[in-house]
Amino acid sequence: MERPAWAPRGIDISVPSVSRIYDYYLGGSHNFESDREAARKAMEFMPGLPKIMQANRAFMRRAVGYAVERGITQFLDIGSGIPTFGNVHEVAQELHPGARVAYVDHDPVAVAHSEAVLDGNPDAVVLAADLRKPQEILGSPQLSGLLDLDRPVALLLVAVLHFVEDSDDPYAAVAALRDALAPGSLLILTHASFDGIPLTQERAGGTVGVYKDIRNPLIMRSRDEIGRFFEGYEMVEPGLVSMPLWRPEAPPEQEDPFAFSGYAGVGLLT
Repeated sequence: MERPAWAPRGIDISVPSVSRIYDYYLGGSHNFESDREAARKAMEFMPGLPKIMQANRAFMRRAVGYAVERGITQFLDIGSGIPTFGNVHEVAQELHPGARVAYVDHDPVAVAHSEAVLDGNPDAVVLAADLRKPQEILGSPQLSGLLDLDRPVALLLVAVLHFVEDSDDPYAAVAALRDALAPGSLLILTHASFDGIPLTQERAGGTVGVYKDIRNPLIMRSRDEIGRFFEGYEMVEPGLVSMPLWRPEAPPEQEDPFAFSGYAGVGLLT
C-alpha cells in the first residue's frame, strides 16, 4: 500500500480509522485504502451511510449558527475528525469573525491535517487528546490559551460518543466536561441509534459488525440512553430528534430516508 506524502510518520496506514472513514463518506481525500475498504463493507449493509454523515454535518452547521445567534463565540469540538468543507471554525468565524475554536481528536491524521488547515488562523487550535480523558483536555495549555471557560462555550460531541463503550463510562466524561463549563454554555450532540434507520435491525447490525471487526465498536444507543448525556442541561426546542428535524432550513420531507437515522440535540446549561 503506497504511503501518501501527507500521512504522518509512525501511523500504520493498513489499520482503518473511524475519522478517516467518516472523511471518505463525506467525499474527502484524506483516507487510506484500508479506510475505504472498511467503508465499502459497511455500506454493503447500509448504503445510506454517506447520507447520514451529510445530515450530521448539516445539523452541526445549523447548531453552530444557533450558538452564534445566542452570542456564543467559543467552541470546543471533541472528536472533530478531519476538517472538511463547512467545519466548525469556518461556520463560526464567517458568522462572527474572531470566534474561537478548539478541535480535539486522537487520530494522528486528523490532528496533522487540522494543523495544516488551521495554519495562520490565530483563533483556532487542535489538541491531540481523547474524550475518554476529559481532564487532559481541560488541563491543556492550548485550550486555556484560547478559550475562557468562565464564559459560555459550545461543546460539540458530534458523531463521537457512539464510539465510546459503556466500559469507558462516557456519561462520566460528558459530566466532567459539563462541570467545567459556565452557565449559558451549550452541548451540541449527535449519536447513532437503530431508531430511524430504514432497514431491519439485523441488516443494520451488519454495519455495526464491520466497525467491531476494525476494533472501533459502534455503540447503538436508544433515545433514552442518548438523552442521559444531557443531564444538567435544559433541552433546546425541538428537543432530541432526528437530525433533519432539528430546526430545518428546508422541508424535512425532501431528505433521504437514511438522514433520519439516530438522534441530534442541543442542551443549554443553566
